Order: sequence, then C-alpha cells, then structure tokens
Amino acid sequence: MKILASIIIRLALAETFCNSCGILCLDEPTTNLDENHTKALAKALREIIQSRSEDQNFQLVVITHDPVFVDLIGNDYCDQFWEVKKDNRNFSMFDLKPISAIFGQ
Repeated sequence: MKILASIIIRLALAETFCNSCGILCLDEPTTNLDENHTKALAKALREIIQSRSEDQNFQLVVITHDPVFVDLIGNDYCDQFWEVKKDNRNFSMFDLKPISAIFGQ
C-alpha cells in the first residue's frame, strides 16, 4: 500500500508542477505492486491521460515488462510502442511495433 501511495503522490506532484512540461515518464511502475494496486495505478493513469488528452504537449512514457499493465492502461490513445532488446553483440536494438503485438493479435 505504501508503494502505491508513493507512486500516486509522485503522479499528483508531476501533474501539479509539470503542466507546462507535458512529459510524464514512469520506469517499471508496477514493481512490487500486487494486482489490486496495479489496477489502481492503471486507473489513475487513465484519468490523467483522459484529462490531458486535449493538451498537444502531453506525453506519457511507460517503461515496463508488464503487458497486463499495458492492457489495463488501455490502448485508446496509443497504437505503437518501442521494443528494446539486445542483438547478438549485446548492443541495444529498438523496434517500433503496433500495440497489438503485445498480445499477439
């Protein structure tokens, strides 16, 4: 519960102080969250996305290995994502993919 509360407080601070900036970046936000708290975080993010959908400068960047979390956030506002992986020489490779590729559709 403390972890989710900490994340929600950070989201509220980001929304308060970064309105003109427009970029919100979360790195592995579901780490150490149980299912209920993951759902609550996804709901809060959906509300932020909906309230900021008219802002031209708003970007949400979520770095995650959790496809269930991506599904909970929803793909109403996103149709592509960047997949990062290592090649055989251990260099990072970036691939732009459709959001449907997360679920093998």
